[in-house]
Amino acid sequence: MEQAVALEKAYGIVKWLMERAARFPKNKRYSLGARIEDLALDILMGLVEANYSRDKAELLNRVNMDLDKMRFLARLCQDFRLFSNRQYEYISKELNELGRQAGGWRKAVAKKQPAPKD
Repeated sequence: MEQAVALEKAYGIVKWLMERAARFPKNKRYSLGARIEDLALDILMGLVEANYSRDKAELLNRVNMDLDKMRFLARLCQDFRLFSNRQYEYISKELNELGRQAGGWRKAVAKKQPAPKD
């Protein structure tokens, strides 16, 4: 269940971010905007891969790291006034919620995997 909710949340985030990045001024669109788009797509694709992979934990850890990177990029967007305060607040909440969902999925996976033998 965590998978479907996380995938839907990630899809919405990617769509929102790509719509905003397309409106960045040229001097930011091809640097910061492209980086945001690529990272957002990496997050979504990482969740899709985790949905089908046997080694979900490693993929979910990578997604978590990418979410942290995205938080910093969103903060840069606010600092450069590419996101309004309201937009920054919105995307921060969305990224945090997706992080909680991915973390819950990761914990569920960890419970299902047997403990390593010494």
